[in-house]
Amino acid sequence: MNIHLISSDKLTFQRIFQIITENYKLGLSSSSKEKVIACRRYLDQKMARQTEPVYGITTGFGSLYDTNIPPSDLGILQKNLVMSHACGVGEEVPQEIVKLMLLLKIQSLSYGHSGVQLQTVERLIEMYNLEIYPVVYQQGSLGASGDLAPLAHLSLPLLGLGEVNYQGERFAAQAVMDRLGWKAIELQSKEGLALLNGTQFMSAYGVFILLKSIRLSILSDIIAAISLDAFDGRIEAFFEQVHLIRHHKGQIDTAARIRYLLEGSELIGQKKIHVQDPYSFRCIPQVHGASKDSINHVAKVFSNEINAVTDNPTIFPEEDLIISAGNFHGQPLAIAFDLLAIALSELGNISERRTYQLINGKRGLPSFLVANSGLNSGFMIPQYTAASLVSQNKQLCTPASTDSIVSSQGQEDHVSMGANAATRTYKVVMNLEQILAIELLNAAQALDFRRPLRSSPFIEDFVADYRKQVGFMGEDKIIYTDIAKTAEFIRSVPLKVSDRLIDGI
Repeated sequence: MNIHLISSDKLTFQRIFQIITENYKLGLSSSSKEKVIACRRYLDQKMARQTEPVYGITTGFGSLYDTNIPPSDLGILQKNLVMSHACGVGEEVPQEIVKLMLLLKIQSLSYGHSGVQLQTVERLIEMYNLEIYPVVYQQGSLGASGDLAPLAHLSLPLLGLGEVNYQGERFAAQAVMDRLGWKAIELQSKEGLALLNGTQFMSAYGVFILLKSIRLSILSDIIAAISLDAFDGRIEAFFEQVHLIRHHKGQIDTAARIRYLLEGSELIGQKKIHVQDPYSFRCIPQVHGASKDSINHVAKVFSNEINAVTDNPTIFPEEDLIISAGNFHGQPLAIAFDLLAIALSELGNISERRTYQLINGKRGLPSFLVANSGLNSGFMIPQYTAASLVSQNKQLCTPASTDSIVSSQGQEDHVSMGANAATRTYKVVMNLEQILAIELLNAAQALDFRRPLRSSPFIEDFVADYRKQVGFMGEDKIIYTDIAKTAEFIRSVPLKVSDRLIDGI
């Protein structure tokens, strides 16, 4: 059994991908245990002699910060916090993202600045390892102070409350706890805040979207190369000299990848009648490259966040400090999500334009990529579907980070709306996957019309693997099943690429 020990070592995207895809179980390193225990001990000792109020520990929350709570009620205060904040509505958060929420919440609590009990962290680890995923809803967080509503739903099962998904079914959390012989966690002072204050809802969505974005960025280049060759495009626009004098890394890397992918193609090497290609082909390096650079920037933002302490107040035992501040504020993530949504939307935007060019009856390709057009509509309508998805993505790119609605009687007077940015960007990346599937469906069809000429060995192998799932369309048939099969191929195909091909991602 593979085990990942939660520690202060940097948690990377590569490691998260490995943990998720190879089904690692979690454990808590001895150093992390010591930090959690030491912080809790310090907090208990501090509260025993503290006479001044400490926000969220001996007071109410939000605008109730000036309401003092007697020591006998501090545990009830934290339980009430979790229950009252579980106000999520809308669609259920996918379980694969809830799994990431658990991982990232455990990571954040492990640094020893949150004041939680060791048993609270260990129970979260048990839930993760047994694949007990709390039912969390998409709507309810303002992205400051933290992801309160969704993290409340994530935390309810610790108290024997709420619902969970377990072994393929949905249960009341208490029913699963009874089955496992677990007792509810009795929250101590500060613990409810530690669980609810934080950015793990936004961060989990960000990690999921970034992992998918990296894959789709690579596939965007591969599918674009197939389209370029099938369209009888020119290679000169990808020559290195052109891109070196503009200096953008993503652009340089994209051009290098396209050259690599098409090396040895008979089609790309044949004499051309046309002297240049439409922008959707000629400017692949510039457009795809800009999206790559944006993905890289966003990845750096989220790398910082997933290795951070984001609850409030923050405890520093060695300095004898408990500081109420604002690390829960999601503005860095909200702005990053807005940029990422635009970057992903543009990969879909230019992809749909290539699809349109392929079905347009140009350069020796039949109208709508079918031999007997008129009687057959061929690939006319998949382009409509792609256009619909592209249009929706453009609408979804309205910035979320520029909005703020005052809450908690004016105490929380600026919020990030990063949670809405997260769920919006999730929709964008899922749409992009479908848009690329439609381009691949068309590109492979167009390539078959170029026979007996062949593309590069890489492209021929890639298309051959694809043709095992989706065949050439000789006449009209139901197409939505082929789109679905193509999308599944995109999700699952091994990317047989060298390290050179993933530079800059």
